[in-house]
Amino acid sequence: MYSNYGPLCTELYDLTKPVGYSIGGDIEYYKERLQGLTGKVLEAGVGSGRFYIPFMESGFDVEGIDNSSEMLASCRKRCHDRGLTPVLYEGDVCHFTVDQQYDAIIMPAGSFCLIENYQDAVSTLTNMYHHLAPGGRILLDLIIPTDWKTGEITTSYHATSEDEGISIERKSIAINWMEQYTLSVLKYEKWQRGTLMDTELQRFLLRWYGLEEFKLLLQSIGFSDITCSANYTFQQQPDEDSSFITFEASR
Repeated sequence: MYSNYGPLCTELYDLTKPVGYSIGGDIEYYKERLQGLTGKVLEAGVGSGRFYIPFMESGFDVEGIDNSSEMLASCRKRCHDRGLTPVLYEGDVCHFTVDQQYDAIIMPAGSFCLIENYQDAVSTLTNMYHHLAPGGRILLDLIIPTDWKTGEITTSYHATSEDEGISIERKSIAINWMEQYTLSVLKYEKWQRGTLMDTELQRFLLRWYGLEEFKLLLQSIGFSDITCSANYTFQQQPDEDSSFITFEASR
């Protein structure tokens, strides 16, 4: 019934979040935090390269992994168009195995919260830990649903050409306080001269974590030097209105 980052989702993502599009300043912040790093970097959840390509163009030795073949195909095309040679892996960040250790593993834009199962989230962090070189760091964003409204429906339309466009409807289905997740359904529709050409439905679950809870989780895996920062300002203390929190920790 549901698709997972299919062709319409990818096409709309590429249109609304082009290469270099910074979400709240995330690209600039991550570049600043990794300034001077000469070792390898892995972006988990690389998508179609919004974040990845600017890092390549800035001289970082960065690789990427994603489980969406459509997103990776778009990323490869974008890299090819810019004369870049990417190193990309298709797979699940929870179980990936690469014969490589990284000086940093990054997961911006709240992608970590897309891991639905708590045990898979633990496995992902553990996997990241084992793929880090000694002294290596993880940087990842968590999303806190500070503005959630159950039942809210929003729609928008984005033209892709003179005759075609994609509409998206977002419906906020439920928030589960005990298991700490929100559930939305996204409906993508492609239109051509007023005729519906294609449709995709996406189940969109986001899991959130308390700040102390996540810190303890990182410590239990073995991470140290743990910091959390709000609004892409290093060590700025989060408050009740902070929706993006960046955690940083070392092996």
